[in-house]
Amino acid sequence: MALPFWTRGDLNAFFGLGINMLVNVLVLAGLCVGVVHMSDHDVYRVVLPALGIELLIGNIFYFYLARRLAMKEQRTDVTAMPYGPSVPHMFIVTLVIMLPTYLATKDPVKAWEAGLAWAFIIGVIILIGAFVGPAIRHLTPRAAMLGTLAGISITFISMRPAAQMWGALWIALPVFMIIVAGFVAGVRLPGNFPVGLAALLVGSAIGWIGGFMEPAAVSDAVHDIAVGVPSLNVDLLLNGLDGISPLLATAIPLGIYNFTEAMSNVESAAAAGDSYNLRHVLLADGTGAVVGSALGSPFPPAVYIGHPGWKEAGGRISYSLASGVLIFVLCAVGLFPLLAALLPIPAIVPVLLFIGLVIGSQAYRVVPKAHYAAIVLAMVAVNIVGSRLVDRAQSLIVVLLLVVFAVFIAVTIVDIDPDLLAFSGYPPVSDIIASVALTFFAFLGFSVITFAVGDLRDPTRELPKATYGAIGVTTAVYVLIAIGVFGTLTVTEVIGYGETAIAEAARPALGDAGFTMMAVAALLATSSSVLATLYASGGLTSTLASEGQFPPFFGRTLAFGAKAGVLITAAMVLVVSNLVDLSAIASVGSACSLVVFLLVGVSAFRLRAEIEARAPVVLVGLAATAVVLVFFAVDTLRNAPETFAAITAITALAVVLDLVWKRVRGPEVPATSAG
Repeated sequence: MALPFWTRGDLNAFFGLGINMLVNVLVLAGLCVGVVHMSDHDVYRVVLPALGIELLIGNIFYFYLARRLAMKEQRTDVTAMPYGPSVPHMFIVTLVIMLPTYLATKDPVKAWEAGLAWAFIIGVIILIGAFVGPAIRHLTPRAAMLGTLAGISITFISMRPAAQMWGALWIALPVFMIIVAGFVAGVRLPGNFPVGLAALLVGSAIGWIGGFMEPAAVSDAVHDIAVGVPSLNVDLLLNGLDGISPLLATAIPLGIYNFTEAMSNVESAAAAGDSYNLRHVLLADGTGAVVGSALGSPFPPAVYIGHPGWKEAGGRISYSLASGVLIFVLCAVGLFPLLAALLPIPAIVPVLLFIGLVIGSQAYRVVPKAHYAAIVLAMVAVNIVGSRLVDRAQSLIVVLLLVVFAVFIAVTIVDIDPDLLAFSGYPPVSDIIASVALTFFAFLGFSVITFAVGDLRDPTRELPKATYGAIGVTTAVYVLIAIGVFGTLTVTEVIGYGETAIAEAARPALGDAGFTMMAVAALLATSSSVLATLYASGGLTSTLASEGQFPPFFGRTLAFGAKAGVLITAAMVLVVSNLVDLSAIASVGSACSLVVFLLVGVSAFRLRAEIEARAPVVLVGLAATAVVLVFFAVDTLRNAPETFAAITAITALAVVLDLVWKRVRGPEVPATSAG
């Protein structure tokens, strides 16, 4: 088999991984100079050249492993493991080891020596793990390893870049749109121009034109260029090992973490189709840390999280090798200060957000559906932390969804078949009216906005603005997506594909990549919906409990900050979603919601003077809700009698539970004011 040394996909992945490693090296150099106060000479002529050597050797080895696997399995789609400086360790060694040593001794060299000894111990522990790791991997379920990896990727890889993007969204969002279009949707740029390079160039151009960068910093960086030749610094390492005891408290657990993370990364690569020998990977990681510490680098290298992402970007056996060579050259020639002055951070970090999302989605693609309940549990944890985190998480998800939907709309609308949208293909009017119930259910989430009123600075101005703006944007997106779907697929095909219809509509224009893109969007949309529902349930159940409509327990705040109502709602969601058909859930939810809003409308009309409501508007709303509810009930009874029975049973159960609770509670005592 003729195995190509270099492919177009390698170029894409090279720019992505190279940028990733570039950012990490810039950060660790800044930590050495700005936190530990090491001299520029020691950082740029000793530490970085040592780091460059260990990364070069490691990436050559991983290129060899990938080539050997490809030849053994006669495949051309094998992707090498990504390898670079470990991100968690570079912060830990700086802030936990080197900084305290510097503060105690006021000597940056002593701090440097302590960091070298710590990195050496990490390497030794990983080498030991190479002989026990395979047995641990054999005994550990894939869901446990990939679930942990997904959490790490979202938290440490995606969230920080997302925050940096948010600070300069006018630079980062166009970059992220290019990455999504190229890496996820598979859109080819003119002349097959590399997507990663295009994203970097566009972001850099926007940053410079928009005044985000400082020209003076470039001239200063040119003067700081210095060539560094790697050299042995065993004396510094031995001096650091003299005080080994205090280092063991963090080195041992983090060394264990390092080899377990490598184990998860190997499992992630195997799930993506590339089965590497775990012992070889751990031996390479451990050797890299030991060699690097002897040359003067206190930053242990590691196999990166992200193999599936680089595989989807087209990376094969050489992209990681090319990245290692690039970083080695930049470290040896001393060009990192210049690159830091030339490249805007918001133009670089979107690729990290993409990698984190790919890893997170992989955990759902390769584990049993029974484990999907992890989404709900994760969102419960987010709600426990508080509304600020809910806001940030929702903002991130909404931005991502809008980018994906924009790509979908752009590629489907230009190729729609107008004949598929002709009125002659529409169903009967009664069916259209009945379907409005499900459409109503889709818009039901806007009521959640009102539960954020306590967190708004100016509810009178901000609440209507948020509500009308959200409804307008969502309506436009819904209509455009509907045109794209029904202009691509026939009604029969849409019904046949069911919940995957939107993803299937993306397939003609974007191929399998389009299907994957929309499937990931569905995952994000589901997460967003669950998050919003749980957020609303905390305020709603607390309010109903305080008014005596629910038992007091629903309104309690538990010891760890969670509302009891949120946990009860989450438990019910888990039970229903795992036991009931999803289409039935939508129908039942629609009917119950219509009944609730019909009753709310009646109450609003009776209290119209008190709440300053306009009677004609309320009556129109009541009439529309009643008509849709009647048509939906008749349609459901005729086509899905079991669902109609479920709706009736749930409504009856709600009435019975309410009557029982009121009997147990006793007469409601009206609130009295203090005299």
